[in-house]
Amino acid sequence: MSRQSPIPFSPSPAVLTLIVGLAGSSCRSEGEPRAQEGPRAAPPIPCARAADELILPGEEHFAHLWRISDGVENAAEGYWSSDGRGLAYQATPRDAACDRIYVIGGRAETPLLVSSGKGVTTCAYFLPGGRHLLYASTQAFQVDCPPRPDMSQGYVWSVHPEYDIYLRDLATGVERAFTTTWGYDAEATVSPLGDRIVFTSVRTGDLELWTCDMDGGHLEQVTRTPGYDGGGFFSHDGKWLVFRSSAFTPGKEAEEIADYRALLADFKVRPTRMEIMLCRPDGSERRQVTRLGKASFAPYFFPDDRRIVFASNFEDVAGKGRNFDLYAIDLDGTKLERITHCDLFDGFPVFSPDGRWLVFASNRGGSHPHETNLYLAEWR
Repeated sequence: MSRQSPIPFSPSPAVLTLIVGLAGSSCRSEGEPRAQEGPRAAPPIPCARAADELILPGEEHFAHLWRISDGVENAAEGYWSSDGRGLAYQATPRDAACDRIYVIGGRAETPLLVSSGKGVTTCAYFLPGGRHLLYASTQAFQVDCPPRPDMSQGYVWSVHPEYDIYLRDLATGVERAFTTTWGYDAEATVSPLGDRIVFTSVRTGDLELWTCDMDGGHLEQVTRTPGYDGGGFFSHDGKWLVFRSSAFTPGKEAEEIADYRALLADFKVRPTRMEIMLCRPDGSERRQVTRLGKASFAPYFFPDDRRIVFASNFEDVAGKGRNFDLYAIDLDGTKLERITHCDLFDGFPVFSPDGRWLVFASNRGGSHPHETNLYLAEWR
């Protein structure tokens, strides 16, 4: 199938304003939500709504809480612009069947749709300066929403081979394909130094991390072990990558790797056992950070690069694997600390560049079961 040419888009005045500005089920717990003390700072996202009543006992790092998304489903993966005044994220609008890409912040008072509305999208990330956005889409090969994965084989994720990474100029709306190789290319993020991009690709037959320069050239494969290595982020000094990686049971590696490869041949993965890993951007000095035996994912560096915040279901007392909470851990795997105490889903934690704010996705405060929204916490 032929590739689409760069997609022109006429930005609305609100999108241009954003660029200029940037240059129902709640959690159940024992006890009542903790009363908040101290003045409420103005959040950097203008459309955020106060939600301190959803801070739960034990969530001592949250000085105040705001809800960002509204009127959408599955709002997740909020990533900051480099000036800490904007967010890009994915969500499913009520009139659609799969995720679209939105940006909010600057002087824009409401979320702005920036993806084309074709296919399914994921993993949006700002380039330095806030003018350009990377995200993955199936739009060149599949304009409709893909079918949901068949769960008869257990809980699985789809890794659509139609995904490619796109680069959109938010001011002009001009978009071009950043990758053009058939097979899963997604999960692109950018080094804070502004010199390299890391993304996940199946181009060698396995899901591995790759890096490239800011124009998509000088491709380098980072990881080479069997299993899903993905969701990579650079440390703020550009010296490390943190990512999630498939974990196999000692003594059962051959059987589990065979199962992984059979699923991948059908464009699926089973993410029920993953651990947090570190390595250098060239793939050297790879080491395991967590040893929790469940699904640990969505790692992100603290602003000082000494700790990692991530999501895991290893304390899911219900035993169904659906209750994820946020945790923090040192790079050497010590000082594990629980951050959230919701008996539903908390995930995708990302610090603002100055470390004052933490954005994350949560089922808390939803109007119906499994509703996921973006929340903004003032960190302390």
